[in-house]
Amino acid sequence: MIDSNSILLFVADAPKSASFYARLLGLDAVEASPTFAMFILSSGLALGLWGEKGVEPAPAPTGGGCDLGFKVATADLVDTLHTEWQGKGATILLPPTDLDFGRSFVAADPDGHRLRVYNVAEG
Repeated sequence: MIDSNSILLFVADAPKSASFYARLLGLDAVEASPTFAMFILSSGLALGLWGEKGVEPAPAPTGGGCDLGFKVATADLVDTLHTEWQGKGATILLPPTDLDFGRSFVAADPDGHRLRVYNVAEG
């Protein structure tokens, strides 16, 4: 039986990426080494950052091919986090925008992984 869930992002520089995510999420890594870092998100999902040079089998370049989603409680929080993340060095790919499902913005980490913050509209 599966015990827990995690997402592993392949990164060029694990310590640099760990520093970025710690600053962005306001979390400390629960595990960190020169080639790997792990964060536990408030949902319980584990987010791992793995130095791509040590991954077997070697990953194909895929940064930006999907979104890592962060659902928030209100549309106002989307705007607040956009301002905060931009101030913390995240590259903004899409500013806060009302889409068919609700309000959202998209940022990118140093490796080009897309981070979508969103709120689902009621009704």
